[in-house]
Amino acid sequence: MKQINFLVIFAVTMALALFALQNPSTAKIQILPSFALETSIAIEIIGAMGIGAVLAWIFSVWSGVQRAIELGKKDQQIKTLQTQVNEFHAKIEEKQRLMTAGAIDVEVEEKTIG
Repeated sequence: MKQINFLVIFAVTMALALFALQNPSTAKIQILPSFALETSIAIEIIGAMGIGAVLAWIFSVWSGVQRAIELGKKDQQIKTLQTQVNEFHAKIEEKQRLMTAGAIDVEVEEKTIG
C-alpha cells in the first residue's frame, strides 16, 4: 500500500511540475475586496492542492476521533452486557442447584414414606 501511495503522490507531483513549467503566466486572485494576489498559475494550483490536502487531513482526523468515541461507547456497552450475562449464568446455576436439591429432598421423602 505504501508503494501505491508513493506512486500516486509521485505522479501528481510530476504532473504538477510539468504544468508549472508549461504555464509560467500569472493570474490574479481576489481573496478579499481589498486584498488580491497576482502569482503564477502553478503556484496558485499548488497552494489550492495544499489547502485541500490539509482540509482532507483535518476531516480524516475528525472522523477518526468520532470513530474512537463510538468504539469506546460500544466497548462500555459490551462490558455491561457481559456483566449481565455473567449474572444470568449465576442465577441459572443457583436455580439448577435448588432444583437438584429439591429433587433429592423429594426422593428422600418418598423413601421414608414408602
